[in-house]
Amino acid sequence: MPYRLLTFCGSLRTASSNLALLNATERLAPDGLLLSRYDRIGDLPHFVPDLDVTDSLPEIVADLREQVARADGLIFAVPEYMHALPGSFKNALDWMVGCQKFPGKPVALAHVTSRHAFAPSQLEEILRTMSAKIVHDAGFSLGLSSNAITTEMICADEPLAAVVREKLELYRAWLEHDGG
Repeated sequence: MPYRLLTFCGSLRTASSNLALLNATERLAPDGLLLSRYDRIGDLPHFVPDLDVTDSLPEIVADLREQVARADGLIFAVPEYMHALPGSFKNALDWMVGCQKFPGKPVALAHVTSRHAFAPSQLEEILRTMSAKIVHDAGFSLGLSSNAITTEMICADEPLAAVVREKLELYRAWLEHDGG
């Protein structure tokens, strides 16, 4: 039975390089991994603690938490805006805090460029606070100097595609060894 990875794009842009990266990740996934994307980050209501109770929890938030709970692992591809995480993505993380199955959830972080100086460490700190298990060996940066990239460009560039495949293989191996 394949491991289910739920992916999250931290950008809401239609032509997002992070979305391109996740699309490529889905195409390049090895046997044994089934990737699907949570694509409703922009639809989530603003986090309000008063709504974070069973009888008031918005249906979309309950669905997010259920998808996270069912996943064997998560992949986050998140840009940096003004030296910080995008607000809509941080909002999604705030809603995930109440997910009973989130603590210990394996998470891999993916980046298109190496120009992000602040957001990756912010995200890691937030994930540690949320008790996620960051799988460093499965995380990667394509190290590109530009974020003008498409899915096809990643898949067609053998060195880039090899990085994605290798990191997904490492994630699968980690799930088999440490995550099961």
